[in-house]
Amino acid sequence: MKVDVITIFPKIVDAPLCESIILRAREKKILNLSFTDPRSFTKDKHRTVDDRPYGGGAGMVMKAEPLYRAIKSIRKKNSYVILTSPHGKVFDHKTALKLSKKKHLVIVCGHYESVDARIESEFDEIISIGDYILTGGELAASVIIDSVTRQLPGVFKKESAPIEESFSKGLLEAPHYTRPEVWRRKKVPPVLLSGDHKKIEKWRAQQSLKITKKLRPDLLRKK
Repeated sequence: MKVDVITIFPKIVDAPLCESIILRAREKKILNLSFTDPRSFTKDKHRTVDDRPYGGGAGMVMKAEPLYRAIKSIRKKNSYVILTSPHGKVFDHKTALKLSKKKHLVIVCGHYESVDARIESEFDEIISIGDYILTGGELAASVIIDSVTRQLPGVFKKESAPIEESFSKGLLEAPHYTRPEVWRRKKVPPVLLSGDHKKIEKWRAQQSLKITKKLRPDLLRKK
């Protein structure tokens, strides 16, 4: 997958994606990640990408023209262009699966107060990673790229691919345990030691429902 990120702070996006599984995906060319600086598409000597909002108010707004020119420079017929913004659709597992089918993602990182609203017609989708405010959209871009990359073929070895993860069936996944069998007098549930895969599967389904009811009952209301 080809992912182009339009940002004035590429290091913020890149840093979380230079370790572990995502780094291996990049090294294997499963994920091809590139960055474009909208400052490169300005015409003034200060390379200005933001200005004061019309109507007054605090903060600065990203100018439309540098972003437009940056998008145009990398957009292709199969490109899917995303803006990271607090007023977008909240990102979830279903969206990650959808985006993983795209050949080319272009992620525009909102920054400062927002982007000029007149540029929003250039985006195929506006995405938020939650109902809170970040300094900019760069960390949101990293989250999206990480989640999407996990869905790409070849990222995980076949035997270690995470088939049953939280949200994959609309529920939180069951709790996990590893060695030792007893830790500080706390034992692993006996069913996980039984070797009976049908019983284990049933137990995990029950635990998945139980933990979802306790921690995320809103997920059950969506069903």
